[in-house]
Amino acid sequence: MNAVHPQVTLSPQSSHRNISMAASLGYFAISLVINSLGNVLTLVTSTHIHPSFLGSAYWTAAESNLGHALLGDNSLVLFWAFLVLGMIVALLNAALMHHFEWKRILGNFAFLLPFSLFIQWFGDIFNRIMPNAYSPGMVTLYVIINFIGVACMGTAISIYQRVNLVLHPADDLTQILRFRYCHGNVTLAMWFSYVPPTIMGIIAVLMTGSLVNIGIGTLFAFLFQGSITGIADRIVFPKLKHQALDVGR
Repeated sequence: MNAVHPQVTLSPQSSHRNISMAASLGYFAISLVINSLGNVLTLVTSTHIHPSFLGSAYWTAAESNLGHALLGDNSLVLFWAFLVLGMIVALLNAALMHHFEWKRILGNFAFLLPFSLFIQWFGDIFNRIMPNAYSPGMVTLYVIINFIGVACMGTAISIYQRVNLVLHPADDLTQILRFRYCHGNVTLAMWFSYVPPTIMGIIAVLMTGSLVNIGIGTLFAFLFQGSITGIADRIVFPKLKHQALDVGR
């Protein structure tokens, strides 16, 4: 699954939109819900397995750990962690592009606000309805659900990166790295994009002395989420091409 995929390169067709705004909004709405749900499935299955060994996706784990380190057990910790840390990554993106653009920053915020609300909302729901897993059968089911969550995230990223209406800053980072620095290789770009969450995790460890939501699910996401995104580029809405790409001057 981690094999090298055909690279996607910038072309004249990549610099403009060939789908309507209504279609763009429809694709975006679908991908936003799928991504939020996938993130929450990795978090909830990780915290409801005892003893804990599963872990959530890499960015999700890092942001939730740093959020808890900074805010404690605040009931809105996921919302604030994903929103504030996401905006910090948006500033990093501007530096990598060598160009600060308010429209792009506001677009990142426009993504983060509903995304963070969905994360908090789905998290509250699934934490209530999913029991703790102790038996081998329940543990196996939660591992499968966790991996499905990672697949949902990779698929959603593929959709809204191609739509390119507004992006989560972490996925905007991947897109900038992919087309500006990695010659279209999404897997390589995804790995480079894990530097900021690694730093977040280190800060959280220094503050609390521990990390949670880290395990085999995190490793699965680290190794395969980029490949899943590359596969989804070709098989999920295959006629949807990258729209209006801008990775800096």
